[in-house]
Amino acid sequence: MVRYFSQTQIPVAARAFNDAEKLVSRHFRLSENDLRKNKYDVKTLAFLEQHEVKGDAFAQLCKYSYEKPSGLSPDGKEGFDFYRVCLQDNIILDAVDRANSFIKFSPLMLYIAVHELIHVLRFGNGDIDFNAPDEDKETEEKIVHNLTRRALQPIRQNDMDIVLDCFSSEFKISDLYN
Repeated sequence: MVRYFSQTQIPVAARAFNDAEKLVSRHFRLSENDLRKNKYDVKTLAFLEQHEVKGDAFAQLCKYSYEKPSGLSPDGKEGFDFYRVCLQDNIILDAVDRANSFIKFSPLMLYIAVHELIHVLRFGNGDIDFNAPDEDKETEEKIVHNLTRRALQPIRQNDMDIVLDCFSSEFKISDLYN
C-alpha cells in the first residue's frame, strides 16, 4: 500500500527544508542566496514522475539539465543544471511507524532535508560529479552523512540524537538519478 504525507505532515516537511537551508548555510558559511544559486525543488511522492520513485531510500536526488537553444540567451548562458529532491513519503512514514514513536517525523525530515541540501551544494560546487561511478557515490554518501551530522550539531537535542543514532552512515538516506 502506497502512503502519502498527510495535510499536517506536508507543512512540516516544507519547514524542514526552510530550516535546513539556514543550517547548511551557517555550517558552510554561505549566504542563503549562495545556497539558492544551486537550483533545486522538493516534491513529495504524490507529485513524482515514475522514474523519480525509489523503493529503498528516504529520498532520491534527480538531476535535470536545461539548455537554451544557441543564440537565444542574451547573457551568454546556454543552460543550467536543476536538482529535484524526490521525497519517498511511504519509506519515511514506514520508518517513523517502525520506530514505535522513538523516531519523530519532524526531526527525521530535518535530517533528510539537511542531507539532501548538502548533496545539492556539493554537486553544484563541483565537489563530486553527479555521474561518478557507484564506488565514488558510496564514498560521497559517507562524506555527506558526516557533514549532515556536523551541520545538525547546533540543534542537537533528544529527538535529533535518536535520529542520528538510528540512521548511521550505513543506512541509505538517498539515491541519485540522472
